[in-house]
Amino acid sequence: MLLQIKNLHAGINGKEILRGVNLEVNKGEVHAIMGPNGTGKSTLASVIAGREVFDVTAGEILYKGKNLEALSIEDRAREGIFLGFQYPVEIPGVSITNFLRTAVNEIRKFKGLDPLPGGDFLRLMEEKKRLVEITSNLTNRSVNEGFSGGEKKKNEIFQMAMLEPMLAILDETDSGLDIDALRIVANGVNKLRRPDNAFVVITHYQRLLDYIVPDFVHVLFEGKIVKSGSKELAIELEEKGYDWIKKEQEA
Repeated sequence: MLLQIKNLHAGINGKEILRGVNLEVNKGEVHAIMGPNGTGKSTLASVIAGREVFDVTAGEILYKGKNLEALSIEDRAREGIFLGFQYPVEIPGVSITNFLRTAVNEIRKFKGLDPLPGGDFLRLMEEKKRLVEITSNLTNRSVNEGFSGGEKKKNEIFQMAMLEPMLAILDETDSGLDIDALRIVANGVNKLRRPDNAFVVITHYQRLLDYIVPDFVHVLFEGKIVKSGSKELAIELEEKGYDWIKKEQEA
């Protein structure tokens, strides 16, 4: 098992947001997490990745059998956990090429490998750009500086392709994307799926799941996963809305 979350409780500034999340993700699987605003979806992504603003008050997260509690956000990234942000940040003055070369070589160092020679790194970049349909004029710029929302999301997928994580968590990657950008982002994810990695895709809308077909869909509601199923569950949510889930929980 790649990821196992047991009875996870977490919050911020004393406010509890996650109230007993349980989730299991195996290699080769794609899991979609859906739910209305304010139910803890982004908090769950951030807690797995190790963002320190959130406090874990109970439960545990096991990744490849290791308890993540003691690992920093940097070490979790080195171990192969990738978080695609809903709102990617700009890093003015830092070129995407230099940023990624540093990140790739940090991961190689962690694995006991030598840094990737310049020529090999550039060839890897070209290969991954073709894979995720990224143009050269995008990668020649500073990280996300002056990028449109769609360009930022495409760049996130490109970074994921370069880093080749074992577990990729995509937090509302479809937010604000037009249909062409959505297709490029989804195609990139589909091309990066392997038997030895896994994806957790967080979204409000079923439309993303027309392109990235999940093995499992989970509904996060009021800090807990209250329902799980196949892709048909996402279609049912699209038709009935989240009030249906609320009424079920109150029954």
